[in-house]
Amino acid sequence: MKTICFYFQIHQPFRLKRYRFFDIGNDHYYYDDFNNEEIMSRIAHRSYIPANYTLLEMIKNSNGKFKVAFSISGVALEQFEIYVPEFIDSMRDLAKTGCVEFLSETYAHSLASLKDPEEFVDQVKMHDDKIEMLFGQRPKVFRNTELIYSDEIAGMVASMGFKGCITEGAKHILGWKSPNYLYSSAAAPKLKLLLKNSKLSDDISFRFSNYEWNEYPLTADKFINWITALPETEQIINLFMNYETLGELQPRETGIFEFMKALPRFAEEKDISFSTPTEIISKLKPVDSLSVTYPISWADEERDTSAWLGNLLQNEAFEKLYSMAERVRLCNDRRLKQDWNYLQASDHFYYMCTKHFSDGAVHSHYSPYDSPYEAFTNYMNVLSDFIVRVKAQYPDSIENEELNSLITTIRNQASEIELLRKELKSAKAEKVARVKAEKAVAGESKTKSATKKTVVKEK
Repeated sequence: MKTICFYFQIHQPFRLKRYRFFDIGNDHYYYDDFNNEEIMSRIAHRSYIPANYTLLEMIKNSNGKFKVAFSISGVALEQFEIYVPEFIDSMRDLAKTGCVEFLSETYAHSLASLKDPEEFVDQVKMHDDKIEMLFGQRPKVFRNTELIYSDEIAGMVASMGFKGCITEGAKHILGWKSPNYLYSSAAAPKLKLLLKNSKLSDDISFRFSNYEWNEYPLTADKFINWITALPETEQIINLFMNYETLGELQPRETGIFEFMKALPRFAEEKDISFSTPTEIISKLKPVDSLSVTYPISWADEERDTSAWLGNLLQNEAFEKLYSMAERVRLCNDRRLKQDWNYLQASDHFYYMCTKHFSDGAVHSHYSPYDSPYEAFTNYMNVLSDFIVRVKAQYPDSIENEELNSLITTIRNQASEIELLRKELKSAKAEKVARVKAEKAVAGESKTKSATKKTVVKEK
């Protein structure tokens, strides 16, 4: 029996304002609040909120048979709380159905997994704490920023306790294999992999309203028939896409919401179900293992990380940013740590991409800048001011060796404090148990004494 796994990504960065060279050292606020509010409100009311209502209707009309998964970045959740709190409420309504799974990712939608393992782990925990606080679920399956994945990343993900990870079904990795199976990681055999079916996902995301597409118009029964026609052994169809596909990339006028609403009915007729990633991982066994030596993603034709780290501009900004990681982790300045999160968003590096042709057109569509060079200059001006602020707390006079020694000392102290806390907790528990036992013995003695007195009186 075939099953469809729908997964939607929701992410919006804190976009930077125009920040000049002369602002460095004078202006420590970096964000374009007006633009951020306008974009969040527009997309939320055109796409996210109507899509939530649509999915909720689909779940109710199918008696809970329709299921879906989301990953929502921490920086996006912060903006929803500020600008569109009604979205959080509508997402809670979805969560209450029990048919929605929330996936784990990095809080900042960052590229930390490619550079800084410690930062990567910290951000994942921070994100999962936020999801649990807002929606009452602790994520069990991981999805990295833009589906970035490699053997090295698999090891880190598995060490954090995740049983599954979703990523791109990249052709240069799969070869003749199909993405419509459950796989396992060659580097971490217990970690199961769900792979995106790029063709079917992109048919909805990018080609749905394309009049020049030879399959236009795409209807729900046609789409389900394509899935039915797949080999019988191919049981999992992973449809992964950005949530703004519904209502923004594919406007309401295209019929995208009606298309979605019709899917469960036609799927049921063909005995096709819907499942969450966790359900698939718990029910099916991997058919094979996959080794991914170099990182893959779901971006551009290459399906690698060149969308963010493919030129000198991007790599210079990336290296400069993460050179501050250890110093930022040492500080307790809330604003500094908040800026650190916002500046790590992968979007800032995406805007610096210098690719041409079709991939370049996609990059320019999402970028608020006129050119990659303007994006680079603006980001580096902001980053320069940020570095000044970090070094004001931990100056260059503190050598890396000394800094590492300080960090080691702090970590050892933290471990020792945690150990002492556990010992204190255990000692308190033992004391409470001992006092209870003593009271119980004393109570029993009093009862026996009272009984003897009663017997004596009776005699």
